[in-house]
Amino acid sequence: MKRLFNKQLTSLALVSLLLSACSTKEVYEPQAVGSDWEKYEESKHAIIDTSSNIALLDDATVLTDDGVVNVKISQKDRVISASDKWIISASIDGKLVLVDKNDVDNVVLFDLKKTIASVSVEGNMVAVVFADNEIALYDLDSKKILFKEQEGKYVATDSRIVKPYFMRGLVLFPTLDGKIVFVNTKLKKRLRTVIVSSEENFNNVISLNVVENKIIAATSYTILSMAKKEVRVKYEIRNILYDKDAIYIATKQGNIISLTSSLQVNSKVKLPFAHFYAMTQSADKLYILEKEGYMIVLDKKSFDYTVHEVDFDDEGYIFVSGKKFYIDDMKILTE
Repeated sequence: MKRLFNKQLTSLALVSLLLSACSTKEVYEPQAVGSDWEKYEESKHAIIDTSSNIALLDDATVLTDDGVVNVKISQKDRVISASDKWIISASIDGKLVLVDKNDVDNVVLFDLKKTIASVSVEGNMVAVVFADNEIALYDLDSKKILFKEQEGKYVATDSRIVKPYFMRGLVLFPTLDGKIVFVNTKLKKRLRTVIVSSEENFNNVISLNVVENKIIAATSYTILSMAKKEVRVKYEIRNILYDKDAIYIATKQGNIISLTSSLQVNSKVKLPFAHFYAMTQSADKLYILEKEGYMIVLDKKSFDYTVHEVDFDDEGYIFVSGKKFYIDDMKILTE
């Protein structure tokens, strides 16, 4: 009887411990909070969908890095990307629509027959990554296929699907299974494939850019620097920004890190239990929006920072345009 009673006590203690752990989930609590953030504006329209570098507003116009663009998106389509002069959307069955943001009557249609993940345009070339991880290159004028290959299988993707990147006679296809495929646009053939990371789930490339002549690519798990040699460093990345000579990342562990183009750490600060939503920058500062209602303003050189309470509803979509955070139907300004 005594042994049974002790077992029951142990079970109750374990249950109590589990319940306690669930009810005391730790959140970011800054040691010092500065003045309340007061830089707000109302937005005429709320965000109803987002993609890598574009957001759809509830009046069917779009928001890009350059601000609101008066191009109307069909209700049956979702926004894919802004690329070159084009605003790109597509239906789930592969009807691709390219609208010239400078001349909305200039519209190019492709019927590609299957779901599209990302699209980029340069000149008369259209680079497409399909939702089944097939990659393809099309001629904008004739709509003919110039190149097409099937990439590997994957289970699930991170929602941050980045578009293909054109550079010096190449198109870099970021795949949904964590690779970069280099295709020569003149020869229309694959030159090489580079693995960014090899995780099973949510392993698609979420960022692709060039810093100091090095190709920088990232998944949610790893960042890669490519030049004469390849350098990989594991980080669980929430946000990533590029400057002319630096890379800034915010991680799931609450770290904000400045990296060189070779992925050496310049500076680092940890905000325990911080959950970063979005990040933008000015010439000398980073602005990071945190889940519990804080704006972190961090000096790029010293990495000193201040924390400010900011009022926003974290239920809506969040999109960064220029130096502004757009959340639902409001804007949070940084300058």
